[in-house]
Amino acid sequence: MKRRNFFKKGTKGAIAASMLPMTGISKTISEDSDLISKEHYSTITDKNPEQWHQMGTGKRPRPDRKKDLDYDVVVIGGGAAGICAAVAAARNGARTVLVQDRPVLGGNASSEIRVHLNGVNHLKDGLPERETGIIEEILLLNRFQNPQESFTVWDHVLYDFVTREPNLDLMLNTTAMRANTENGKIISAYCFQLTTEMEFTIKGKQFIDCSGDGLLAATAGALYRTGREAAAEFNEKYAPKEADGWQMGGTVLLSSKDMGRPMPFEPPSFVREYNAEESHKGRKLIPFVEGFWWVELGSDDDIIGDYEENRHKLMGYAYGVWDHVKNSGKFPEAENYALDWVCSLPGKRESRRFIGDFILSEGDLLNNRNFDDAVAYGGWSLDEHNPGGIENLSEPPSYFHSKFAEVYQIPFRSLYSKNVSNLLFAGRNISQTHMALSSSRIMATCALEGQAVGTAAALCLKHEANPREIGKKYIDELQEQLLRDDVFIPKRPAKDSNDLAKNASLIFASSTLSGDANFLTDGMSRDIAGNIHHWQSDGLPATVQIEWEEPVLLSTVELKCDTNVKRNIMMRKDSSNEGIYRNNIPEELMKSISLEARISGRWVNIGELDKNKTRLVKFTIDKVRTSAVRVTLKETYGHENAKLFEIRAYQD
Repeated sequence: MKRRNFFKKGTKGAIAASMLPMTGISKTISEDSDLISKEHYSTITDKNPEQWHQMGTGKRPRPDRKKDLDYDVVVIGGGAAGICAAVAAARNGARTVLVQDRPVLGGNASSEIRVHLNGVNHLKDGLPERETGIIEEILLLNRFQNPQESFTVWDHVLYDFVTREPNLDLMLNTTAMRANTENGKIISAYCFQLTTEMEFTIKGKQFIDCSGDGLLAATAGALYRTGREAAAEFNEKYAPKEADGWQMGGTVLLSSKDMGRPMPFEPPSFVREYNAEESHKGRKLIPFVEGFWWVELGSDDDIIGDYEENRHKLMGYAYGVWDHVKNSGKFPEAENYALDWVCSLPGKRESRRFIGDFILSEGDLLNNRNFDDAVAYGGWSLDEHNPGGIENLSEPPSYFHSKFAEVYQIPFRSLYSKNVSNLLFAGRNISQTHMALSSSRIMATCALEGQAVGTAAALCLKHEANPREIGKKYIDELQEQLLRDDVFIPKRPAKDSNDLAKNASLIFASSTLSGDANFLTDGMSRDIAGNIHHWQSDGLPATVQIEWEEPVLLSTVELKCDTNVKRNIMMRKDSSNEGIYRNNIPEELMKSISLEARISGRWVNIGELDKNKTRLVKFTIDKVRTSAVRVTLKETYGHENAKLFEIRAYQD
């Protein structure tokens, strides 16, 4: 095909031919012109053909739309992984920029695509093992700011979450076109902002590609692969016998609503007929209100190059399925329903998978392999979608090969490039096989990877090290920081030697319904595998007190309270509020807390929080010398008791 021949010419040719603003192609206005002031000349090129007459000044300037920027950490891609990476890097002291090619944040979870932000929604026991850390902060903020569950408001919840963060800049509508490299290291990212016609060269010390397709990483020369590995390469029992190029496809979703009266439907000209009679029984048409995730097309070759062709097909197939629902006569319950929203940007599942120092595979997940460098976890089933998608109707839309009894670990070595020294990645493009991707691609899992690499990038700056050196020399420091920031790492308890609470001579509570106050320093921030790691009060208000034999210098007290990680809180199109799903603020979350310190034998109030919105609660105070602290838990968002999982205290 001519299109594929074009792509074989290489990335640079593609960019030069079709993606950059065209300059230097015709005669420019002379610099000697009386109409042009020299200070208005562009530095972009001396052959700019623009002929702009600025009526306000009477001059004919040429716009200077080229800027150089410099940051510590450059994050490409504003989905869940990229947001968490950027926020983590910024909070850990790195001057950070987040570059997103769309007008909104959220990636597949945004209002443009509207995929549920799933994670470990349920294991074999039917219960979730929900993610905490930055991704939970985001989901909780949405419950406070967007109780109506609007997807367009959700876009702006994400915008608020990112733009309010000190040390972090956001660039929307900006595509990272290529990496500029020297000696196997990225020096800068060349970017183009569609809305301003601005060219940016963004220098950085560490680069994180969370864009999914990974154009920046690819143009940096990072090793990657696409398609399905042969079963024998990694001893994967669900992989095909022979390797092939198939990649899981993108999906077009739709939504409909009851209009209260009969609503006819006439399909558009680009509709593609849906043959329900030849379809596998797994292609469920009921319920139809929120669309059909299996309206999907993959590729056995260049899934990125095929995207626009597949988008057109998918829109036709989506309308074709809806036409069948409305006009086949088999679904009378759809008579009053009309389409309310149809996606125009298919949500992607798979393309490039970059190669790190370790390639995560199916067996690592199924066998719950323990990694010394674990920094994240997953637990969605091995959910390998039919690669032919809706054009392979006789096969099931997805092969749910296996569910997990417990969560699996994701190693840091799968989150940085094997051959580009300052490149990290998080999301569906990490170092893994196709089969491992079928589980780990889920967005909340990607978000945990994002927080891990953002934190790692900041440590790279601190130690003047590259990611590989962080993994070899500073992995404990990385894990401890993640644990402190409320990331759960399976089978990895916190053991921070700087935590003064671990040296307390006594920890006790005013009342106990379950657990034990001493569990608050055992290093585990949730109940897991049938083991209790919490303390729960018997009624409210309640207090927890920590005593030291000798006074300590104190500036920070941190609590991890309860949000019930055995329930999912992400926004769903069906607004489910039963079973393992909730559509409101968790009633277990602490709302009102106060903190006192005993100074020279007298209790002094040093902190007050009246409308808490997070599981991780931080009291930062002027340094005091104290022999005890007392936390008073006053009110939750509805639960009759308070529950804590951890208490920490620091001098710094």
